[in-house]
Amino acid sequence: MSVIDTLLPKVKANLILEHGADDALLLGFIRAAVSYAESYQHIAEGHYFESVMPPTTEQAVIMLSSHFYESRDGSTAGFFADNVQASQQVWHTVNLLLRLDRDWGKSI
Repeated sequence: MSVIDTLLPKVKANLILEHGADDALLLGFIRAAVSYAESYQHIAEGHYFESVMPPTTEQAVIMLSSHFYESRDGSTAGFFADNVQASQQVWHTVNLLLRLDRDWGKSI
């Protein structure tokens, strides 16, 4: 089972999403979030398909995938739709979590 497959139920739980109609869409968002995490952390593409993902990175990927899903129409969407800074806060939190597992010896 790939990291993407193990993250799908966690992302769905975070979104309180019980149906499977959007699973393919969510898998794409998870792939994008994992790719972002690897790039941000200065690690090789595909690293998390071969290595264990730290809990902080996993949480960042779950949050970012959920954010992509909730704002797929280009808006902030979701529970905080009336807060214009909600999207900015998501990115800030995701980057803080990813920074904890970043390879500081490498540059992009």
